[in-house]
Amino acid sequence: MQIIRGLKNLKYEHRRSVVTIGNFDGVHLGHQAILAKIKSNSIALGVPSMIICFEPQPKEFFDEFNAPARLTRFREKVELLNEYGVDLVLCLKFDEKTRSISDEQFAKILFEDISATAIYVGDDFRFGSDREGDFPFLHSRGVKIGVPVTNLYTLTLDTARVSSTRIRQSLAQGDFKTAESLLKRPYTIAGRVIYGRSFGRNLLDIPTANIQLRRYRAPIDGSYAVEVSGLDKIYQGVANVGVRPTIDDTTLSPLLEVHIFDLNADIYGRVIKVRFIHKIRDEKKFPDLAALKSAINQDIKEAKQFFSEGLGT
Repeated sequence: MQIIRGLKNLKYEHRRSVVTIGNFDGVHLGHQAILAKIKSNSIALGVPSMIICFEPQPKEFFDEFNAPARLTRFREKVELLNEYGVDLVLCLKFDEKTRSISDEQFAKILFEDISATAIYVGDDFRFGSDREGDFPFLHSRGVKIGVPVTNLYTLTLDTARVSSTRIRQSLAQGDFKTAESLLKRPYTIAGRVIYGRSFGRNLLDIPTANIQLRRYRAPIDGSYAVEVSGLDKIYQGVANVGVRPTIDDTTLSPLLEVHIFDLNADIYGRVIKVRFIHKIRDEKKFPDLAALKSAINQDIKEAKQFFSEGLGT
């Protein structure tokens, strides 16, 4: 799979692709249905399949602090898109210039700059300045030049719409079973273990592997029983996602901290994947470090009990 950053980097061999447009946050069941359609069509036509997405996502551009929490960071999303056979990811920078593009201008990008062979969009697809463009507009432009524009209607599961919003709601409630059914895989966060300020090791005597989430909101917060992969085997552990209000109440960006059971090794710089299985409690501010340490030890006890009862399979 190839990542193309900006229209200026489009090459001749990228043209005439089968195209879809969207955030594809989480790459859930609904997204997977779209990916299957564009992949099968691209193979039949002998052309590449292309995803067009924006960074930052539009809602993040307009209100970074209050935008919905991402289910997947860009790197994780790209890896998932690759697994589903996408050939090209055209990533367009979303800025003032991009937000002012009219529906006519965006249609020109699709039909002329990219020369899309076919276009697939979701039923809630909107584009252009002030979201003035929609499926009927794009479809009518496609009819004029013989390019099919297909509306892929919303996929439902248990009579409810499959969406990133529904997955975020499930995660917030600690309902990982529903989240996994909507994603068709376990909910995980992957990242590189970074050097922190060693609060866990030095202040609490509870060493943790830290992953900087690099966003202002996470779809989950609190303490969880987890499984960690990417090392010599799969380990069990307890993880906390949040801003550590007891230690530093000025922190804005959430951090993932994982205490990995029965691991005594230097894993700084390693990329690990954390699977969230069971929620233990919400994040909270404790009156002092002693109370925080006591709570974390209780989290560890509960996580180990959870796994010992065979509930983490």
